[in-house]
Amino acid sequence: MARRLWSGTPVGADPFALPRGPLGRAAGRVLALSNRRQNAEVAEELAPRPFHCGLEVGCGPGVLVELLAARPEPVTLVGVDPSAEMVAMAGRRNAAAVRTGRLRLHRGSAAATGEPDAAFDLVVSVNTVGLWPSLDDGLAELHRVLRPGGRAVLSWHLRPTRFALTPVECAQLIAALRWRFGTAQRRDLYCSVLFEAAKEANG
Repeated sequence: MARRLWSGTPVGADPFALPRGPLGRAAGRVLALSNRRQNAEVAEELAPRPFHCGLEVGCGPGVLVELLAARPEPVTLVGVDPSAEMVAMAGRRNAAAVRTGRLRLHRGSAAATGEPDAAFDLVVSVNTVGLWPSLDDGLAELHRVLRPGGRAVLSWHLRPTRFALTPVECAQLIAALRWRFGTAQRRDLYCSVLFEAAKEANG
């Protein structure tokens, strides 16, 4: 597992944290399978509440954006990932959505999405928040790109338990969300722990 705890140190050579080259492409295929259930339960949690424009931070091989693009209501999606290999893999998986303009993909990170201010009413990230070099920088960027009233939804491994955040790390994440957004809540799903915050309606 790559170094976590928001130490300010970028992730190193772990192919699962920042997939690169042939080994990174192999890691992407593994991630598409191993995170499928977590992506599915996050998509299910998002299903009851509509949104118009959504951003996935750390889209990886494109499994979650594929599920979100299949929603019945018209949505526009953007996926960013620091790995060029993952952006390419997500593009192949979602070629039809990219062609129709429903999905746009490019390189970007939690701290630098490359997207304009107040562009999204949903920002979601699955199994990446524990790998961000700076939690504060990532949350500041999410807050910036969200519209007033927009939601930030972050999930992390709950199972397998060896990957789970410690109680101290969970408390640190909740505190950082509350400092940035004002409120935050946690929900435990089967495979994931979900953290959600909303940008103030007055911006």
